[in-house]
Order: sequence, then C-alpha cells, then structure tokens
Amino acid sequence: MSGKVVSMRNAREVLRLRIGQGLTIREVASGCGVSPSTVLEYEKRFIESGISWPLPEDLDDVALGRVLRSGQPSGPTRQMPDIGYIVKQLRRKHVTMQLLWVEYREAFPEGYGYTQFCHWIKQQRAELDVTLRQEHKAGEKVFTDYAGATIPFIDPKTGEVVQTNLFVAALGASSFIYAEATLDMSEANWIGSHVRLFEFLGGVPEIIVPDNTKCAVIRPDRYEPDLNPSFSEMAAHYGAAVIPARVRKPRDKAIVEVSVQIAQRWVVAALRNRTFHSLAEINEAISELLERINNRKFRAIDATRKELFNKIDKPALKPLPATRYVYGEWRKATVSIDYHVAVYKHYYSVPYRFAGKRVDVRLSALTVEVFLNNKRIASHPRSHLVGGYSTHREHMPASHQRYLEWMPSRIINWAAATGPATAELVKKILNMRPHPEQGFRSCLGIISLSRKYGPSRVEAAARRSLAIRSYSYTSVKSILEKKLDSQPIKGQLEFACVSTHSNIRGRDYYRN
Repeated sequence: MSGKVVSMRNAREVLRLRIGQGLTIREVASGCGVSPSTVLEYEKRFIESGISWPLPEDLDDVALGRVLRSGQPSGPTRQMPDIGYIVKQLRRKHVTMQLLWVEYREAFPEGYGYTQFCHWIKQQRAELDVTLRQEHKAGEKVFTDYAGATIPFIDPKTGEVVQTNLFVAALGASSFIYAEATLDMSEANWIGSHVRLFEFLGGVPEIIVPDNTKCAVIRPDRYEPDLNPSFSEMAAHYGAAVIPARVRKPRDKAIVEVSVQIAQRWVVAALRNRTFHSLAEINEAISELLERINNRKFRAIDATRKELFNKIDKPALKPLPATRYVYGEWRKATVSIDYHVAVYKHYYSVPYRFAGKRVDVRLSALTVEVFLNNKRIASHPRSHLVGGYSTHREHMPASHQRYLEWMPSRIINWAAATGPATAELVKKILNMRPHPEQGFRSCLGIISLSRKYGPSRVEAAARRSLAIRSYSYTSVKSILEKKLDSQPIKGQLEFACVSTHSNIRGRDYYRN
C-alpha cells in the first residue's frame, strides 16, 4: 500500500471518517496524515472484505490488519459495478441509484448490498481540487486555536501573577465565536475546551479544524503517521472528524485567524485594566464580552453572528451524545512477569497469559483500562496508592506455584546464593503478599542489588531489615545507600556509661 506502514489506530480512523462520516478522500488523507491512495486502498479492501460498518466489537487490530494489509478479503470476491455505465445512467431522467442496484443484483445475485453499492459508486466519482473561495456548509466545520495573547490573574493565596491562555473557536458558516481561558495549553485543557465548546453550541459540527498542534495530531511520520489518541477518541465520542489545517496554508484557517484577532482586540484588550483573582472570574468576564461580540452586526450584511448561528449552523449541528466525554490519558506499558502493569507506581493486573506483552493503558480520573490490539483486556478503579496492587482474582493463574519458570521456590533459591538472611527476607516478602507474584518485583530487586553492592553487603542489609521488621526492596536499598549495613543492629548495641565530671551539672542543678 504505497510502501507505507500505517498504525491500526490510524487505519480505524481512516475507515471511520471515510465509511462512517462520508468525508472526501482528500479530507480523510489530510486529517489522518496519509496519502489519498492509501485511503482509497483501505476503502477498497474494506468493501471487498464484506465487513459491515460499524466494525464488529470483536474485530481487534490483528484481524483488521489481516484484511487491510494482506490484501486478502475475508469473504469471497464480488463482481464490481460498471462505474462508467452507472454514471451515464444516473444522468438520465427518472433513473435512480435504487433502480440501478436492483438491475445490478439481478445480473450478479452475489454482488454488493445497496449501502456498499452506493458507497462504491460515490467514491469512484472524480473529486475536483477546487481552489476557489471556500464556501462553508451549515454545521460542517468549527475552527479552533489558541490566541497568542494571555490574560493574567493574581493568586490570592500566594500573590503570584498567573498568565492564562485564550482558547478560541469559530464556526465556518456563521463565524459564531466561542472563547475561554485555560491555565495552560496542555492536552487535557485543549480537549476540555472542545468539550465545553460543544456544550456551548448545543451540538457538534461534522469536522474539527484545529491549528497544527500536537494536542490534536501528532506530526505525520513518513512510515507510520498517527493521530493524537486522546483527541481522536474525543472526536469519535462526539461523532466528529479531525482535519487539521495544513502548515503554511492560511486559507485553511482564515476564519479562526480573524476570530483570534477579534478575541484579542475585544476580549484581551478590553480586560487589560481589570484585576482578576481566579480563572473563574476571567471566564465570567469573557462570557459577557462574547455575548456582545456575537450580537454585533457585520459591516457587510445586516445580521449578527448569533442570528446567523441560530438560522444556519445550529439546525445543522449533530446532537450531543447522551454522556459527556471523560478525558483519558494514553500510555504504553509492558506487562511484567507478575501479570501487572505499573502506572504511576501503582500496579494493575491483567490476565496472566498476557505477561510480557506491550499494551496501551488509558487513564481517566476514575478508571484504568488496559488494551491489547485495540481490545480491552482489563479494567480497574484508579488508585493513587504508591506501591499498591489492584488485582482481580480471575486474572490469576490456576496455580501460582506453576507460573511458568518464575516460581517462588526458584526466587528463594536465587536469594539463598546471596545468603541465608536474604533468603529469609525473600520468603517473608512472598508470604506477606496476598499472592506470591505480587512480591516478585521486590524480591528480584533485592537480588539485583548484589551486582552493585556485592553479596556480603546485601546479606548484611537483609539481616538489618529482618531485625527492624522492614520487609521491602526500598528498605534494603536505603540501608545500602546510607551504609547502615556495617553499623551494629539495635539490641546488640553497647552503650558506654556516662562518666562523672566536674563540668557535668547533673539533674539537681536544673531542679533548682
């Protein structure tokens, strides 16, 4: 496929925008950072496969990749419609797509269904590269960006001056403007601003056109371009497509550039002499100014942005989904031998058969979800307990003693090579945990310290840990770092008696 390798997450986005949303090939190629030929090839193979849209829930990345990359359809090859004949017939009076499909199925009973037939015909028609002035359709596009200017507030607790960033959005057809201040331009705030934008509009446009930013789209790579997963996930939740403005193509984002100028002049400049003490105060003031901006008449036409929005854009917006999007951070992780993944120093279990696999982890404020090949394999309530474990019983192997070659007895034997105290410490760590595998990390860490500090010092540190009843890797490491392994253990210390001396005043002196 054009010699390029495309991630399955991006392939799913290509299919969603092209098959699900019905965007043009050029729009999809621009939004996903791939060539038009790649979009066309994916669409062709998807249609040939006979898979229905939306994609089945049990179709993971491996199965999807087999269809899109191998060139082997999952079903029998079907007779393609005669595009030239159909296009000519559609120009004739009273000839409909439904009639042509009925005739096609009479000739080829095993041919395509009506939906796939229509889709195939539509995508084969020539797509013109129009370079004339852009005419935006009602409810089609919203342009988003950050203004360069900032609005400050004074933190009442510290007296520190905090600069806030101004998020600006404008609808294509009506130029209706939305703006809000955020503490920074992080991914979480960028996505949160879009969520609040849709709620402000009371609906969702078909396409989001952000400025070229990593919060929206990771810069396309020659071999594996990829969308920012969190922003893409948010757009999919609201049924919108993401098509970023092209670099050095100001015509792509002319509306938002003008809107940013308006916001800087009529919001930032208008608030320059006001003193704020919180982000909420700033946004309350911005809301009042937005009402004035959107109700101000254009110079060229006898209408306001709000009037045009209510008449043109608002009726065409898609309805908001039943639930609000919950921001999720995506991270990569490797499942350890104890069938847990580490996320911010807390450990979450996955089914033990996935040990050693590279997985995707999605973190929201309340949940942690683990995905392999775009299929969820585990879900947990999020915990902020450092060093803690969240383990589902069904994720455990039938017998902990037969967990591949990493048996507790083998780890104890390894520890015994360092010394009896180390072996005893390892035993206690394994016995203290609800399940032995949860102690593997700590035990292997203690054994590995011998490479840096030597077996004799680790053995001495293990004796000290046993004496003070601190059974953990961090305890042993701290003892070695502070060189306490060479110090006498408490209970064995001999305290010298304080001798009498003329300079020592004694308790009677202080009593008086």
